[in-house]
Amino acid sequence: MALARPLRPLLLAVRLLLAPRRDLGVLGPDEPLPVVRIPRALQRRQEQRQSGRRSSPRLVLARPGPLLISARRPELNQPARLTLGRWERAPLASRGWKNRRSRRDYFSIERAQQEAPSLRNPPSEGSFAALGLEPRVLHALQEAAPDVVRPTTVQSSTIPPLLRGRHILCAAETGSGKTLGYLLPLLQRLLGRPSLDSHSVPAPRGLVLVPSRELAEQVRAVAQPLGISLGLQVRDLGGGHGMSRIRLQLSKQPPVDVLVATPGALWKALKGQLISLKQLSYLVLDEADTLLDESFLELVDYILEKSHIAEGPADLKDPFNPKTQLVLVGATFPEGVGQLLSKLASPDSLTTITSSKLHCIMPHVRQTFMRLKGAEKVTELVQILKQHDRSQRTGPSGTVLVFCNSSSTVNWLGYILDDHKIQHLRLQGQMPASMRAGIFQCFQEGSRDILLCTDIASRGLDSTHVELVVNYDFPLTLQDYIHRAGRVGRVGSEVPGTVISFVTHPWDVSLVQKIELAARRRRSLPGLGSSVRESLPQQI
Repeated sequence: MALARPLRPLLLAVRLLLAPRRDLGVLGPDEPLPVVRIPRALQRRQEQRQSGRRSSPRLVLARPGPLLISARRPELNQPARLTLGRWERAPLASRGWKNRRSRRDYFSIERAQQEAPSLRNPPSEGSFAALGLEPRVLHALQEAAPDVVRPTTVQSSTIPPLLRGRHILCAAETGSGKTLGYLLPLLQRLLGRPSLDSHSVPAPRGLVLVPSRELAEQVRAVAQPLGISLGLQVRDLGGGHGMSRIRLQLSKQPPVDVLVATPGALWKALKGQLISLKQLSYLVLDEADTLLDESFLELVDYILEKSHIAEGPADLKDPFNPKTQLVLVGATFPEGVGQLLSKLASPDSLTTITSSKLHCIMPHVRQTFMRLKGAEKVTELVQILKQHDRSQRTGPSGTVLVFCNSSSTVNWLGYILDDHKIQHLRLQGQMPASMRAGIFQCFQEGSRDILLCTDIASRGLDSTHVELVVNYDFPLTLQDYIHRAGRVGRVGSEVPGTVISFVTHPWDVSLVQKIELAARRRRSLPGLGSSVRESLPQQI
């Protein structure tokens, strides 16, 4: 037994040595090979890695000529000569911007032309005299605005029907000269009408309704020199004041002929019987889309009830029984406004004049969109403002508008700019009337080059000296974006305009994608055009 135990390992070793060896190199043709199965996902991953190593970097073929869209990734550029079809899929540069990895990405909509569209194709009759204006009005225009030599396309299409007594809805892009388009027919109409001074309270014959105090001051500043030359009194009535201040403004002598007012202030005056609209012959709703919004609609309805809107041009001929001619102007008319307009005047008496560039991306303004985190916006803004410091630039330069979505952001951002020694002005809706008075006028006069503001500075205010608009907070709607971008590239601007927008939130990205898609297809922005394009008697 003792000898058998050591022999067992020895016998096992001999068996292993004598056993046939499986040599793969000398296997017969009939013997199967061993199979090793690899998962398909691992195979794909390995193939991708090998193809990535073997393939050289992809070359991007740059097409010659100017670009319509220039992106950080050159393969997403779009030449200016290329226009995508309506159903053609567009390679959006902002397609993946809802992913946080897309930060620091950007793209720009380049300038397609140098001058504003309203001056691109001037009409055949290149003078105000050919539009039917009287010599007295032409002389007043020459004295008040000697730089205005020929009418814009909007003015050429608006003035003749207004002189014929038609109700007008004028929908045209910002900065196209709509203000003079309705002021000149207003003043000419008042010249041919007697002033029935039989009321104990002021009774203006012309009324211009605007949504903000700043816009009221601006329209008054345009109309007053014309009125002085024609012997007509023009005054403005802004909100934010008590009844005593309103009574003092309206009691000034001589009595007012043309009143530029905000809805709140005029509503107070009508409720307090400080003013009468019985002699009203001409009513303008400037920035009508804003005035017909829910925030102003109740006040505007009350004012319209006090006005006697004419049924047609025949009702305007009796000077001793004045009826009101209605004019509505604006740069955006979103969906739903058409139903409200039908309550003001019948469709047969309302002549609609629209611009071919209405609700479109402005082709003469460069617009850049930057995908940033919220914490990166301040650093980027400070860098942009320091680059646009006019004291360090030799060529012609303009001023800067920085838009925020709330008054608190304006104040907070102002403190940061103070820390960086950047001089600026602030304008927001929560300021008292005494503080807001004259801020935008100081900015226009050049006392400061930078204005931090909310959307109260985006509606109608003249800003021919503005070179750059920065959307620190991206606007909440496409209408707000059009109005903000419309502060640059206006008729009479001496410097080319640029818009830079910071894109932070997913809802910002959704709006940017709509803007980029409309630009690539050269179409109007979605959701804005149907309300005024249902019936278009006349287009410009």
